[in-house]
Amino acid sequence: MMKMEENEKPEEGETPEPEPAEEGETPDAPQETPAEKTAADLERELADAKEDLLRTLADMENLRARTQREQEQTRKFAITDFARAVLPVADNLHRAMESAPDPKGLSDPTLKSLVEGVAMTEKELLAILERYNIKRVEPLGEKFNHDLHQAMFEVPTADAAPGTVVEVMQTGYLLHDRLLRPAMVGVAKAAEGGESGSGGEPPRRVDTEA
Repeated sequence: MMKMEENEKPEEGETPEPEPAEEGETPDAPQETPAEKTAADLERELADAKEDLLRTLADMENLRARTQREQEQTRKFAITDFARAVLPVADNLHRAMESAPDPKGLSDPTLKSLVEGVAMTEKELLAILERYNIKRVEPLGEKFNHDLHQAMFEVPTADAAPGTVVEVMQTGYLLHDRLLRPAMVGVAKAAEGGESGSGGEPPRRVDTEA
């Protein structure tokens, strides 16, 4: 039987044999169909959109929580300036009561009524301050705390441990947990030679400037 010519067509019903690939050539990789390519793109876009949505929701939640905290802080400390302005009134009433005589020993009814009236006014003012969470800082006998107290001088003494508040020049105040005004205090230090601080070396002033 004679070999089929190169330009001779195969008879009907016969499948032509694929021509062998030339040396160095590789068969083409299977190509994605347009439908498969579109589906993969959509899946990637959907994943990106989900990630963006989750990130946006997290940012919105953080913003909501931060805004709520700021609003609470604003409401909590809205009276700060007013409270500071009222403190000198409380100081003056306290000083007046410290210098006033005991009303029980007064024979003059007018003077007695005056002292009792000042005492009642101070008591009522302190009750109002307490109602709005404005609390006094009275650290006499306590350990010095730089967060609440301002040291004005040191007192050499053997009657108190070094670092103890032995004198309060001005009462401090807190608004909730925030310091409105530090208490101005004198702080004990070790006496030289074990002697008490009465006489001898005067109290040494402490620089309180930041």
